[in-house]
Amino acid sequence: MNLKDELTDNQLYTLKILKTPSAGRALARWLMGLSGLFFILLFLPWQQNIRGTGKVTAFTPGNRPQTVESAIPGRISSWNIREGQFVNKGDTIVTLSEIKDKFFDPNLLTRLSEQVEAKRSSIESKRLKAEALKTQIKALRSALDVKYKQAQNKLKQTELKLVSDSVDYEAEQIRFRNFESQYARNKTLFEAGNIALTKYQDIESKYQESKMKVVSSENKFLQTKAELINAQVNLAGVQAEYQDKISKSESELNATLASLYESEGDLSKTRNEFANMQIRNDQYQLIAPQSGYVVKAMQAGIGETIKEGEAVVTIMPENPDMAVEMYVKAMDVPLLSKGRKVRVEFDGWPALQVSGWPSVSVGTFGGEVQVIDFVNSRAGEFRILVTPDPEDEPWPSILRIGSGTKGWVMLDDVPIWYEIWRNLNGFPPSLYEEPLDLDSQKAKETVEKKTTK
Repeated sequence: MNLKDELTDNQLYTLKILKTPSAGRALARWLMGLSGLFFILLFLPWQQNIRGTGKVTAFTPGNRPQTVESAIPGRISSWNIREGQFVNKGDTIVTLSEIKDKFFDPNLLTRLSEQVEAKRSSIESKRLKAEALKTQIKALRSALDVKYKQAQNKLKQTELKLVSDSVDYEAEQIRFRNFESQYARNKTLFEAGNIALTKYQDIESKYQESKMKVVSSENKFLQTKAELINAQVNLAGVQAEYQDKISKSESELNATLASLYESEGDLSKTRNEFANMQIRNDQYQLIAPQSGYVVKAMQAGIGETIKEGEAVVTIMPENPDMAVEMYVKAMDVPLLSKGRKVRVEFDGWPALQVSGWPSVSVGTFGGEVQVIDFVNSRAGEFRILVTPDPEDEPWPSILRIGSGTKGWVMLDDVPIWYEIWRNLNGFPPSLYEEPLDLDSQKAKETVEKKTTK
C-alpha cells in the first residue's frame, strides 16, 4: 500500500513538473492579442506624404529681406539709424559726402544751370541768324529774278535797236552810192562845162552830207553792236553776281546751322549733366526703399569710404506675407500639384507629427502648395513655396524669416501594410489619378456637378 501510494505521488509530481505555468499562458495570450492587433492595424488607412525641409520666407519677392546699396561712391558723414530700429519708407539711413574731385564744387548745380542758359541763348541767337540768312537768300533770289529780267529786256531792246541801226546804215549806204554816182556824173558834166558851178557845188554838198551820214550811221550801228555785246555780258554777269552772293549766303547759312546743331548737342549734353547732378545730389542721402526693420549694418563708423553699389544695411519689410520655402526630392515632383495640402512644423515650436494621420498631429500648421519650380534649385531637389491654408489654424505671428521648417505634402490614403511594403522596396508614393493644379481641379469639379444635375 505504501509502495502504491509512493508510485502515485511520483506520477503526480511528474505531471506537476510538465504542466504549463500560468505566467507563460498569460504571455501567450498577450502575444496573440498583439499579433491580432498588429494584423488589424496593417489594414488601417495611412495618408501618403512627401517629406521636405526648408525655411520660412516671404511669398512676394518685395517682402523678403533686402540690402540697401549706395548708388554712388562716397564717405559716410552720419548715421541716422541703429540696428533693430523701425524705419518708414523715405527715411534717411546714411548721409554720404563726395569723394570725387569732379563734384567737389558746392555750386556745381548753379554753374551747370548757368551753362544751360548760356547755351540756350547762343542757340536762340544762331537760330535768329539762320532765319535772317534765309530771308537774305530769299531776297537775293527775288533780286536775281528782277535784275535778270531787266538785263533780258535791255538785251532785247539793244537787239531791236541794232536791227534798226543796221537798216539805217544800209539805207545811208544806198543813198550814199546814189549820191556818189550822181556826183560822178555831174562832175564829168561840170568839167565838160555842161552844168553850172552852183549846181555842181550843190550836188557835191549833198554827196559830202550823204558820206557823213553813212559814217554817222555806221558809228551808230557799231555802237549799238557794242551795246548788244555789253547787254549780253551784263545778262551773264547779273546771274553770276547774284549766284555768287546767294552761294556765299547759303554757305554762311550752312555754317550757322552746323554751329546751331552743335550747340544744341552741347546743350543736350549739359542738360544731361545737370539732370545727372540733380539725381546725384539726391543719392547723398541713402533712403529706406520701404518700411521695415534695420536688420544689420554692413558698414560702420564715420568717415568710412564705400564703393558704388556696395551694400550698407539690410532691411526686413514690416509685414511680409509668410511662406515656407521647402525642398523635395526630384522623384517626388511629378506627384505634386498646386493646391496640395501641407503640414508644416516650425523649428522651436513644440510639435508631435504623425505623418500618415495628420488629424492626430499636434503643433503643426496647415499650408498649401502655391509654387513648384520648373528647374532644380539644388542637386536632385526642387523648391516649392507653401502658403498658409486659409481653412486651417493661422501660422504663429512670432515666426521670423529664415527659421527652419519641416513639411509633409499630403497625398492619397493607402493601407499601412502597403506603405510598409513601399518603403521596404524604395518605391515612390502612388496616385490614383494624374495630379491637377487647384484651378484645374475646381474646373473639373464644376463640370462634374453640371453633369450630375
